[in-house]
Amino acid sequence: MSLPNPEALYARLRDQIEKAFPDRSELGLIGVHSGGAWIAERLHEDLAFTLPCGFLDSAFYRDDFSERGLKEAPKPAEVPFEVQGRTILLVDDVLYTGRTTRAIVNHLFDFGRPAKIELAVLLDRGGRELPIDAQYVGKHLPLKSNEAFVLTLDEQGAFRLELEVKPN
Repeated sequence: MSLPNPEALYARLRDQIEKAFPDRSELGLIGVHSGGAWIAERLHEDLAFTLPCGFLDSAFYRDDFSERGLKEAPKPAEVPFEVQGRTILLVDDVLYTGRTTRAIVNHLFDFGRPAKIELAVLLDRGGRELPIDAQYVGKHLPLKSNEAFVLTLDEQGAFRLELEVKPN
């Protein structure tokens, strides 16, 4: 499979968000660790968001925590703005089953009740198990259940995309 250029996907996603939110002065931007956090940081800089960027980790809020356990130490939550009554843009790298997004939404409500939550993802790979959809998508690219996209950063901070194939 030929993988798409993640920088081109980012540019497409950035343009969608810029068009949808011409006034970003009150928009809360939250990146999902780790790939979504990298994308959110770049969006924050490129689109000159007024509020500081926030970050959340889904580790303790997942409904499959007892099965998966912790893969690595959870990152601390950083939400440096008032969530109550605010529109929030959640950013993640890959949307798959919807379980990470559900966990992040649960975590977000610990900080208040947002007026609205929208989701932006670099890649939507299909395979939803929950009724969750992204409003802003770099690309829809279905994968098999044993495949996964892995977003990384190179030495210059550019996005790199790899395909991980797990044995059946």
